[in-house]
Order: sequence, then structure tokens, then C-alpha cells
Amino acid sequence: MPSSRFARLLATSAVASLALTGCMGGNNSPQLPSASFVGTDEGPGEEYIIGPLDELTIFVWRNPELGANVQVRPDGRITTPLITDMPAVGKTPSMLAEDIKLQLSQYIQEPLVSVIVNKFAGTFSQQVRIVGATEKPASIPYRANMTLLDAMISVGGLSEFAAGNKAKLVRFDKTSGQQREFGLRLGDLLRKGDSKANVMLMPGDVIIIPESMF
Repeated sequence: MPSSRFARLLATSAVASLALTGCMGGNNSPQLPSASFVGTDEGPGEEYIIGPLDELTIFVWRNPELGANVQVRPDGRITTPLITDMPAVGKTPSMLAEDIKLQLSQYIQEPLVSVIVNKFAGTFSQQVRIVGATEKPASIPYRANMTLLDAMISVGGLSEFAAGNKAKLVRFDKTSGQQREFGLRLGDLLRKGDSKANVMLMPGDVIIIPESMF
């Protein structure tokens, strides 16, 4: 009987030890390559895709009355002089300019159209979303060469009880058509200044930050 009681105590102690290790341990998900704090090889990103609530300037050369400053409606369309309910979401500025040009060609000869994005929100696939234990969870527009550090600065960093080193990044892999998860070391990055914990972000990334158990 004493040996049986001792075995039960030993097993209970082992389970408690494993649970504590799980609470205190790091992130076992695959890790992304490190990115430097300061970009050394910056370049343009993918061409911008217009999203709902973007603010645009439509300019028609020599026909200013046909241009307009418009906001893309939540339904993804815009209205300008002579053009009603033109789809804008999902197009690049140059694609939208070409579509407007085709419509205006019915009224004027060979119009020259430019589309400028003044304020942008982007489509959901171009936003970076940060949720969980951060000071202000948010969706932020992706910028070319954006890093994890840039995104965390935008949301005010980690909250007091964040388990930063257990954070995950969820990314849609266009090649495989599957969703992938990567481990993040936000605690090391923001609280210890570990530059190796900084990684490059991609449009559509979701950063999930859990709270600590203790």
C-alpha cells in the first residue's frame, strides 16, 4: 500500500510539473526568418488594391469637371460625373483609371484619366490584424516592407498580462491554398529588444496574442 500511495504521489507531481512547464514554456510552432530593425533592402511591394472606404481623387486631363474626390462606398462602388456605380474594390488604381477611361470615351475623345489614392484602408486581404492581449487590437493597412515591430508599434505594444512569446502569426499560403501558423517571440522582441525576434509581415497576416495564465 505505501508503495502504491508513493506511486500516485509521484504521478500527480509529474502531471503538475508538465502543466507548469506548458504554462511557462515557449512557442513550439514553426518560426519565420528574422528581419532587421532597419530595412537594408527595401523596395516596392505589390501594387495597391483599392478597398472599401478608400478616398480617391479621379483626375481627367483637360476635363476637370469630369473628375472628383470620392470615397469608395461599403459596397465597393464609386460614382463620378457621367459614371454611376462603378465597381472599384479589388482593382489597382491603374485598372480603375482604365475602366473610367472606357466609360468616358462615350462622351469625350481619348480621355486621359488618373486615379490617386489619398487615404487608404485596403481590402481585408491587404490588412494586418492584431488581436488578443495588446493595448489596442486593430486592423492596419499593410505597407511595403512592414515588419512585426512596425505592426506592434501601431497597436501600442503588448498589454500587461500578454504572453508575448506564445503569440502566433496566421498566414494564408497562396501557393498551397492552405492556412499556416508560425510562432512569434513578441516578449523577446518588445521587452528584451531581441532583433532576431523581428520578422517580415505579409498582406493578410493575423497576429494572435494570448494572455498569460499567471
